[in-house]
Amino acid sequence: MDIHAFSRDLNDWLDTAALPLWRDRGFDGPGGGFVETVDLEGQPTRANRRSRVQPRQVYCFAEAGRRGWTGDWQTVATGGLAYFDRVYLQPSGFYGALADADGKLLDASFDLYNQAFALLAFAYLAQVFPERSAEMAERSNVLRGRLETHCKHPVAGFEEDNPPRLPLCSNPHMHLFEACLASETVEGFDQVAWTNLADEIAALCMDRFIDRETGALREFFDADWAPFPGEKGRVVEPGHQFEWAWLLLRWGERRGNADALVKARRLFNIGEQYGLSPVRDVAVMTLNDDFSVADPIARLWPQTEWLKAAIRFAALTEGEERQRYIRSAERSAAALTRFLDTPVRGLWRDKQTEDGRFIEEPAPASSFYHILCAIYELDDCLKRL
Repeated sequence: MDIHAFSRDLNDWLDTAALPLWRDRGFDGPGGGFVETVDLEGQPTRANRRSRVQPRQVYCFAEAGRRGWTGDWQTVATGGLAYFDRVYLQPSGFYGALADADGKLLDASFDLYNQAFALLAFAYLAQVFPERSAEMAERSNVLRGRLETHCKHPVAGFEEDNPPRLPLCSNPHMHLFEACLASETVEGFDQVAWTNLADEIAALCMDRFIDRETGALREFFDADWAPFPGEKGRVVEPGHQFEWAWLLLRWGERRGNADALVKARRLFNIGEQYGLSPVRDVAVMTLNDDFSVADPIARLWPQTEWLKAAIRFAALTEGEERQRYIRSAERSAAALTRFLDTPVRGLWRDKQTEDGRFIEEPAPASSFYHILCAIYELDDCLKRL
């Protein structure tokens, strides 16, 4: 299949199967929130609910509504945020980490990752509910201000909690960067503040997260943003090479920053050269910093990030170089499609073992954010080819 055929099939799967299924069975109804998982028979489970799932699903349905999906996205987008606030919001103004299926908070601890997704949800809700735009802008400003007061790193970026705990992590900064890029374009938001923070995170990524010798992006750091000692500091994830490449491409194109595009290309090349299984043609989970494979399992989400980065590179290039990225996008779309082949259409597999078998387990709601974003990014970039 060529990339246009993949796009048509993925959009049909999203509009006619995934969005209806997760609207009807992935949401508790009045007063409830989003479930953590749906089993492969299409039934919601009572698994404990990570707080990040709520704003990620809010984003999915708000963005689907913004792009014209005709199902009832409004109820779940507004209800999901109300549940997120009621169950997870703490007196500190930050969101806790975990609740049970009945809405009882089990873990109130701070995680920068969860706050980043709250900010992303605010930005998208402001766009689809204009009457709540001022509210979302204010909430966005307040949460950003609390983060800067509570856990701002003395050099750049943010620490994990206050007092800080180690290791420091690039991953929550990646999602905060994404929230910045969304927020800086929303009318009524503090565009100067969000632009400044986006620029700060981009500089932190290019100066510290990305290794100057290899060009690879690391995951874990000490208090001075140096690689964390031991094996943990050696971790390189192919999915995050692709995901950071995609974000740096977006930021670099907006800012006219050529260095970001160069670094993004190197990240993509590392992910494609070392992070793909030559037998299964899927992105694996983890490499060491010498690019040897540390964990050969393949999860769904890195396939979506491979697709997003490949198709954006295709949109920014021409000639044979563009064709090379289109071929990569077709490979990633084929890999993603295999994870979407389930007994009940609209679900997905999360993990594939080294021998090519998929693990039989419920579909995690958290994957929807990756899948939907990849499908829409594919739409947008194909229009630029």
